[in-house]
This record gives sequence, structure tokens and C-alpha cells, in this order.
Amino acid sequence: MFDFSRLRSVADISRVHAAERPDAVALDFRDRLTTYAQLDRRASQVAQGLIALGQAPCARVGYLGKNCDRFFEVLLGTFKARAVTVGVNWRLAAPEIAYVLNDAGCEVIFVGADFAQIVEKILPDCPKLKTVIAMDDGAYESWRDAQDATDPMLPVAPEDDVIQLYTSGTTGHPKGVQLTSANYLSIFACLGSAPLGQYEPDDVVLIAMPFFHVAGVNIGLLSLAQGALGLVLHETEPGEILRLIHEKKVTYAFLVPALILFVLQHPRAAETNFASLKNISYGASPISDEVLLRAKTVFGCEFLQVYGLTETTGGGTFLLPEDHEPSRGKLRSCGRPAPGHEIRVVGGDGHALPAGEVGEIQIRSGNVMKGYWNKADATAKAVCGERWFSTGDAGFFDADGYLYIHDRVKDMIVSGGENIYPAEVENAIMGHPAVADVAVIGVPDPRWGEAVKAIVVKKPDVAADPAEIIAYARERIAGYKLPKSVDFIAALPRNPSGKVLRKDLRKPYWEGRDRQVN
Repeated sequence: MFDFSRLRSVADISRVHAAERPDAVALDFRDRLTTYAQLDRRASQVAQGLIALGQAPCARVGYLGKNCDRFFEVLLGTFKARAVTVGVNWRLAAPEIAYVLNDAGCEVIFVGADFAQIVEKILPDCPKLKTVIAMDDGAYESWRDAQDATDPMLPVAPEDDVIQLYTSGTTGHPKGVQLTSANYLSIFACLGSAPLGQYEPDDVVLIAMPFFHVAGVNIGLLSLAQGALGLVLHETEPGEILRLIHEKKVTYAFLVPALILFVLQHPRAAETNFASLKNISYGASPISDEVLLRAKTVFGCEFLQVYGLTETTGGGTFLLPEDHEPSRGKLRSCGRPAPGHEIRVVGGDGHALPAGEVGEIQIRSGNVMKGYWNKADATAKAVCGERWFSTGDAGFFDADGYLYIHDRVKDMIVSGGENIYPAEVENAIMGHPAVADVAVIGVPDPRWGEAVKAIVVKKPDVAADPAEIIAYARERIAGYKLPKSVDFIAALPRNPSGKVLRKDLRKPYWEGRDRQVN
């Protein structure tokens, strides 16, 4: 097992293995192989290029593109330049992308070919953005190879921000989560002590989750930090996942439950050889017992569940492989606290509750975020003075110390592993000429876990068509946030202060279920 204490900062990740195993393959992307020596040299070139562009320490550097091996050159290059990579969710609509870039203050952005037109469209709305580097057609390679390959060897302090990822916001705008070098060294130590992240140099790690998600970044960095081979998947296409597992002899993978279901449903699953698989880890949303048990039978490997958030650098609890035996009765649990994590369930008064009582889940660890970028009030609400992070999830511990997610304190919807806040969707719908009032809720969905539903109050004597309302929202927010359905109602239920009673709206759709998440 790799000794993570050898890393003084995340900037050392490529340096260690380039010095000791320069010819070992670090990344495989569509059969394009990158050795550790090449990766380290290219990271240095990216760092020197960013410094030449005037990117001072702590400067935010945007990345908008689908998964690619070159992402890690950029990421490790920003580490070496003491800059901060801002992974932009490419599923966002143009106005949302502009908001993220402006909020982060990005002056430089690396852009995949699929998103060049979007960036060109929003440039007038992003006055700080000075340099756009295309990741395709050889433009990036030409820029990179024109740079000095000397490692700048800038000191990276533990509290230096290194990655900034954006989460959906309760008020309609996403928040930038500041993750530091110390956060990552902490999560390495945690994940490396579980089957999720104990990679050996001969392991092949499937890096499937998008790089604007903490899971995608974490699995990639864990693989590189331990000298394994990272197999980068461009998009989460089930047939391609099956092909790579079979042909490349994948040993480890992290997949969200919806993707596990899609892989199981693919016709090629019946003829795929899964013998190389050691472990599949999953998280980001609950998984049904039926899907999990079927996956264990088909894949024939160990399974490990992770419960964590972007704000905790992905860390929280582990449901270990042995706990996946149905006879243990823990399949509905998300496990016990991971190494280095304290977890408690608190009531409305902020005091810890005994086993069996439902309250808000709080986490304290070395990988809790520094804060929300430029949002001191939101940070103070989320992280108390004793560094307990309030997750917004409601749950309880059983007598054996296993944590169960029961509901959400926040009005968040999780669909296919993506977090969606109703306020974002409601803001996008409210401008429609037929809409007088709207509330958005999550309802059970067999495919995505939860689906977004809009409950609309029509204006008097105005025709309203669900398809038109959804199309109107599509111009303003990302496709995955759009309502899958629209219901009409005479008036929204509200409390005396005017707050929408979402639980009353949700109740008919969740009736008969023992928990209010799916």
C-alpha cells in the first residue's frame, strides 16, 4: 500500500512516480497512453504556461470539457502553479456557466470542442475572462509544448485552495466549494484505508465520473497518487463501460447507482467477462436492494458504499463489503464513519441525539471544506466554530453505529446522482407568462431515483401547456434540472409566514415508503 505521508502536497502526486517509475503508464484514454514521466513534465509545462499568462497564486483557472486524459495535465499543472482548478459542470446552461466563471473570477479557461460555441457566446458576459485555450484540434498541445518544462517547485501550503467545485444552491445560485491541499491529503489517508482506494501499481482503475464532480476528481487523483493505471472514460456510456471492463481488465470502479442499473440493463452485460473486477464502489444517491443484489450476482466482485459530500471532499461513511451480505440487515444503511471522521445526528437545539432518533447529520474531519467561495454567511451557517459541517441530510444511527439517511433537511432533490435545488428550477419557470406560482419537488423514479416535478398555479384565463413550460425552463437551466412532469393546482399550500409546505406536496407521491429518499 502506498504511503501517502510521502506527499507534502497535491503538487507532489506526479513527481513521486515520475522519479521512481517514469515509464509506467499513468493514464489510458482511448488507447492514448501517458507515462508518469510524461505526465509530470506536461504538468510542469502547464504550470509555466499559467505563470506566463499572469496567473498568480490562488488564481482560479476554469476547465469546461468532458473527461479526457489532458484534464490531469491541467489539474496537476495548476497544483504546481499554486493556482486553483475550477471544474465547470458542462451540463449547465450558458447563463449558469457564465455565473460560475464570473463568481470564481476566472481569467483563463480550458475548453473542450463540444463547448467552444457556448464559451464564445458568453464571453461578452464574462469581462474577466482573457484567455481561452481549446483542448482539441492540437491547440492545447501546441500551447503546452511551447512552454518551459522546468518544474516551478512553488511551495503549496496546506491551506492553499487547489480545487473549487460548484454545488447547487438553495437560493438559485451555485456555491463554490473551496477544497485545499490539506483536505486532499486527509481524504487520501481516509480512502486509502478502505477497499475503495487501496490501489496497487498493477491495478486498472476506471475513472468514469465527470470531473466537475468530487467523485470523478477523487478517483483520478487516488489512482495517480498510488501509481496505478487510470482508465479515463470520456462519457458515462454503459456499453463502453462494459467493453473497457472486458478488454482492459478493470480492477476498480466507482459508479453512481443509476449508472450501475443502466450497465446491468445493457444487452452486452450478459456476455462481458467481469473476472478482473475486485471492487465496485458507489455513492451520490441511495441504491435499491434489488439493484444491489443483482449487481453483486452479475459483477461477482465486492461492493462498497460511500456517503459524503463535495463539502467533505467526498468523505463521510463506508458500508464495507462484508456489510453487503443481506443476512446482516444493513443494506439500507450507508455504513459507519470512515477513518478520521466524526459523525453525529443533532436535534433542533444542536445537541447530539441517541440511536434511533432522526435529526440532521453533521460531519467533522480534516477534509471538511475551507468554506464557500466569497460567501462568508453561507459558510458560517454550514460549518460551525467547532468545524462540524451540517449536511442538510436527516438520518439516524442504529444500535450498532450504522447511519441511515431518512430524509433531507434541505429541499434538495437527487436525480441520477446530481443534486438539484427547487429554487433553481422555480426561478427558471416563474417567468413563463402562464405561471402565477410554482413549487418544485422530487418524486420517486425507478430509473433516476428521484425525478423533478413542478407543481404550477396557472394565471387566470391563460392556457398552460406542460411541454411549453419545460421548454421555457430549458433555455435557462441545465437539462438534468428540468421537470420531468408538470402538475397543475389551484393554490400552493403555505404556512402563516408564506413558506411553501413542500412536505405536504410530496406526501401523496411518497406514501407507503419507509424513507423519503429513493
